[in-house]
Amino acid sequence: QVQLVESGGGLVQPGGSLRLSCAASGFSLNYYAIAWFRQAPGKEREGVSSISSPDGNTYYADSVKGRFTISRDNAKNTVYLQMNSLKPEDTAAYYCALMTGFIDHTTWYLSRAYNYWGQGTQVTVSS
Repeated sequence: QVQLVESGGGLVQPGGSLRLSCAASGFSLNYYAIAWFRQAPGKEREGVSSISSPDGNTYYADSVKGRFTISRDNAKNTVYLQMNSLKPEDTAAYYCALMTGFIDHTTWYLSRAYNYWGQGTQVTVSS
């Protein structure tokens, strides 16, 4: 059974950092693209970042480029999202998602392309 579990969310002050984790079970992350999406109240879900497999290409939304970094630890079967210089507008529920197909710069941010989703972790950036 495919399962994705996010962790690492919380309350942080503007300018602070958090690292989100997406732990997978029931399959190996080595072979699939994994993305992070977020959804703020009253807003649509948006793609934040994605990492492809097996080439490991990474993609980022313009709003997080230079601040967020996605990475994958195959030994731990976990994908991370390191978030630095956090802003109040980063406040949202963050979800990881898996795609069993191929992604590129034209598809990575499309939520409908992803087959499995975690339940999310809340990130709140506030002073």
